[in-house]
Amino acid sequence: MNIQPNCWNEYGQLKSVIVCSPSILDVPDQQTATDVQWEKAVRQKKARENHQIMIEAMEEEGVNVIDYSVHLSREELLLNEKLINRIFVRDLACVFGKKILPGAAGTSMRRPEYFQSHTLFQQWFDNMTFRLEVNNDLKALEYGDVMILNKDAILINVGIRTSIESVEALQDDLFKAGFSEIGVIDLPRRPDTMHLDMNCNVVGGKLFIGKSYMNYLPIQVIASKGFTYEMPEVFLKRHGFETEWTSDIKHTVADINFLNLNPETLLISTKANKSIFKNHSILKKKKLIEIEVDELEKGGGGIRCMTLPLERE
Repeated sequence: MNIQPNCWNEYGQLKSVIVCSPSILDVPDQQTATDVQWEKAVRQKKARENHQIMIEAMEEEGVNVIDYSVHLSREELLLNEKLINRIFVRDLACVFGKKILPGAAGTSMRRPEYFQSHTLFQQWFDNMTFRLEVNNDLKALEYGDVMILNKDAILINVGIRTSIESVEALQDDLFKAGFSEIGVIDLPRRPDTMHLDMNCNVVGGKLFIGKSYMNYLPIQVIASKGFTYEMPEVFLKRHGFETEWTSDIKHTVADINFLNLNPETLLISTKANKSIFKNHSILKKKKLIEIEVDELEKGGGGIRCMTLPLERE
């Protein structure tokens, strides 16, 4: 894999990204969807069509898209293609600066895909780039709970799928990677707040958009020499972000789980509430590329959840 991982934010020009095509198993009815913690029944043929649309939209913007599942052995694929959550690659690992750190599944249903993808990443990248041994100290860490704000600061939610113990185990690696502050927020434990990126996102390097209630939750700010507490608006402003707190988010996944392709362009769902993107002067100026991902979103995740950036300029 001739790629040098490099990500210091969520909005630089996206050059390389990992994805994974949908499972071969349909989720046939609402009861099954509820049992596996999905929102609705899913037809995987339609989901695969949606996924291909997403891939093509990124490729048209010059992004190198890598489907990790095609690199698995036939034996591994026999299992992997039956894992319905495998499309949500964001949770598996994260590039912090020039290092990739592995995640740890917050539910046993997802452990096989973490194991398989991490084994593959270990083959692709050297030991200094992909720190697999970090995983030994993690209890639960899904990277949908992590947002890289800039070269100095990272925001992490400790909630249903990410433990504070894992953040504590990871923090020295984040400081060594070059970051100086880790903001820790604790979102309510509900299905619609499963991950941080179901509640907020960044638009370019200047605007943080989030659900209104988040502004009431204090952030623990961890630095190498200790910690303090700040309210979200103060923490974000100190790191160069204006804030847009909105109550217009009706569909958690479609509205907020978009992907920055570059500082000026967002890849969003056709189901997104467009009024959100008209309420702020910065949002009004962005180029919006809309794609149909309805069938994929029924699994409880959106475009950001289904993309793992490896390189951003």
